[in-house]
Amino acid sequence: MFYFYILKSKKFGTYYIGISGNIEERWKAHNNGLVKSTKYKRPWSVVHKEGFSTLKQARKRELYMKSLKSRKAIEGLIKHI
Repeated sequence: MFYFYILKSKKFGTYYIGISGNIEERWKAHNNGLVKSTKYKRPWSVVHKEGFSTLKQARKRELYMKSLKSRKAIEGLIKHI
């Protein structure tokens, strides 16, 4: 299973969108400073996740959400699921 996920920085309130085959390990990597794009905004919490049977489906969801470039869209998704 592959996951589309949204993290929220507990310190800054910003969001990060990503995909992973192992969401728990990926979340740990974000919080341990192993991911360059998120290491300076730690700590992170998982605020949303969706499971997909293929990497292609998860990537499609990720790219769609990133294309919106909207905090409002992200918060709407989190609120309604």
